[in-house]
Amino acid sequence: MRIEADGLEVRYGSGRPALDGVSMGAAEGSLFAVLGPNGSGKSTLMRALLGVTPLVSGTARLGGRPIGEWRRGELARAVGAVAQTESIAFPLTVRELVGMGRYPYIGALSSQRDADRIAVNRALEACDVADLSDRDVTTLSGGEFQRTRIARALAQEPGALVLDEPTASLDIRHQMAILELLRRSADDGMTVVLITHSLDLAGQFSDRVLLLDEGRVAAEGPPVDVLREDVLSDVYGWPISVVPDPDTGAPRVAPMRRGTRTVG
Repeated sequence: MRIEADGLEVRYGSGRPALDGVSMGAAEGSLFAVLGPNGSGKSTLMRALLGVTPLVSGTARLGGRPIGEWRRGELARAVGAVAQTESIAFPLTVRELVGMGRYPYIGALSSQRDADRIAVNRALEACDVADLSDRDVTTLSGGEFQRTRIARALAQEPGALVLDEPTASLDIRHQMAILELLRRSADDGMTVVLITHSLDLAGQFSDRVLLLDEGRVAAEGPPVDVLREDVLSDVYGWPISVVPDPDTGAPRVAPMRRGTRTVG
């Protein structure tokens, strides 16, 4: 399910636009990474793609249809979303929270069917939270809660996933496990839009990269074309080294100390 944006403009006040003419296209069955410094418009782009944020101009499309033409329930079945932050207002176990991913199919008051239980169990296992299924979510660590939220999105069995900083709070093992899971999901036909601060992980796992800077597109294309020392150092205002991975050829990205000569 292709996710597209043409000329998106979003404003929150009288200052510069939060998004200023942003266009992008995440092909079906691809992992599309969105990068950029703090305040560059990444989270605003996610909300615009999901039809949550009003547009001054431009169009967001899902599966070729403008996002405004999708009914709410229909959209919930098509796209799984993991926002950057979330608070839980009432007690829930991990299994109950992940089970909420099935609401678009059965409703909030209906009982789960066998297919729903299978989808929930599969998502719990995929995100390594099956052993936490009976825990109250308020007792989870930040990383455990994050993995539970990703499991809820996967339990929807959507055609597309849009995730804002899904590996935040995760240790190295779980960061890599989640990125490998998202990579496999894309290889199996799901469209994945990943908003991340990790330039290195984007270089390793994504098919295409969108780099935002102050609400504008600074670069877009395959990782090897976007993740370049000159481009990244200019956008982030900091010296950055990029070298090809000796095994895969993917760009390996690392910040450098000021005054250190780049090696890329």
